[in-house]
Amino acid sequence: MYVTHNRAAIDEMGYAMSRLEIEPDHCDGGDVVHGVSDSQRSNKPLNDLDNEIAQLTKLKSGPHQMLSQIAPGRRGLPVSTVKMLAGRECNFSGRGRFSSADCCHVLSRYLPVNGPWLIDEMNSRAYVSQFSADGSLFVAGFQGSHIRIYNVDKGWKVQKNILAKCLRWTITDTSLSPDQRHLVYASMSPIVHIVNVGSAETESLANVTEIHDGLDFSSVGDEDHGYSFGIFSVKFSTDGREVVAGSSDDSIYVYDLEANKPSLQISAHSSDVNTVCFADESGHLIYSGSDDTYCKVWDRRCLNARDKPAGVLMGHLEGITFIDSRGDGRYFISNGKDQAIKLWDIRKMSSEATCSQEDFRNYEWDYRWMDYPPQAKDVKHPRDLSVATYRGHSVLRTLIRCYFSPEYSTGQKYIYTGSHNSCVYIYDLVSGAQVATLKHHKSPVRDCSWHPYYPMLLSSSWDGDIVKWEFPGSGEALAPVIKKRVQRPIY
Repeated sequence: MYVTHNRAAIDEMGYAMSRLEIEPDHCDGGDVVHGVSDSQRSNKPLNDLDNEIAQLTKLKSGPHQMLSQIAPGRRGLPVSTVKMLAGRECNFSGRGRFSSADCCHVLSRYLPVNGPWLIDEMNSRAYVSQFSADGSLFVAGFQGSHIRIYNVDKGWKVQKNILAKCLRWTITDTSLSPDQRHLVYASMSPIVHIVNVGSAETESLANVTEIHDGLDFSSVGDEDHGYSFGIFSVKFSTDGREVVAGSSDDSIYVYDLEANKPSLQISAHSSDVNTVCFADESGHLIYSGSDDTYCKVWDRRCLNARDKPAGVLMGHLEGITFIDSRGDGRYFISNGKDQAIKLWDIRKMSSEATCSQEDFRNYEWDYRWMDYPPQAKDVKHPRDLSVATYRGHSVLRTLIRCYFSPEYSTGQKYIYTGSHNSCVYIYDLVSGAQVATLKHHKSPVRDCSWHPYYPMLLSSSWDGDIVKWEFPGSGEALAPVIKKRVQRPIY
């Protein structure tokens, strides 16, 4: 049976829901969450954001044209959930159901800004926190040699408690294999270790209760690196057969797991390679970011002996801390020590670097212990090739990470990042507006992760806390914010 309300009635019916979605007074824990309402969000696109990425985002997260016309004269604003449901029942789209973009339009309005709820607390700095691809597992890595894998579907029970071996300084990165059977972890050593996540043993003490096999990235070619470099970034390929890594010896490495040896070394940059990732599922393209301020694109199909990249992307004034691919082999974002996230289109890349840091930097600064110089905030890169820039967070002391929001639930319409000032920031990809700021932690938030399917985000900090942010829309009563922390022993 179809609803027969006219459009005016639908407008009226959706009014209460619209207010409920944007009023901060309805968010429990509002003292630690600073959201931005629809009326405060800028609908003006970024001046330098090209029309293509804006259109792609709209196609993936915008409602059907007929559904968006339910409220005449308000096309610039999101369509409320009630209006979307009423429009579906009236079959305004002619399909009788929601498309994936319609679903994203509904789900993306429910930002995970309520909470937080404490998941775990350690007496050690948290460096890594990531959901698995299906959201059933959550991995957290700490400076104190611990990596914990939580089973999300079983009430955040610790499924695997890993005590790392041969740790140098900290766990710098971890990566789960696509089948979620193995995990690799890296530190400031050329040896990356791999753990069997699927084993029955909960306590995984290196070479005591389980074997942590070492993948020696220094064994490529005839060179003997010994322990002269460390690994900052490590990622599985989508087929699970390879691991790519970025190192402190300015290189990119690819390790062939079947052959059990490195298959490729690229002398990629003139400084530390802080971040690497595969561009898409093919595994042909690799993105890298370095302290030399450049993002580079590498095509493994046409590499030559000179280690020449397919292209270079200039625009950051300081080193790159992290890169996240949109997964389409075209767009990616990078976090920089110049206190900015940049959006890139690899079709705009240059064949070589034509501008160095010395051309525009006339100050001395070290992000590890100094604040960002006030005079640097007004400096413009003379050859900025980025599509858009997002500012508001701070990138100091550690390699803070940024990501696209999930494709399934948001259509990748947001960008989110940790920050040195202990917050998590969420930006609108198209408008550049800061749509939410999550406040709880007392120390830098190095990593955070948005659940691939639900409006849930976890943040981890140097204060040792792992906390969860949600949108309470399931009909269940909102759980109270945990004020008293539960003390847990360190094993």
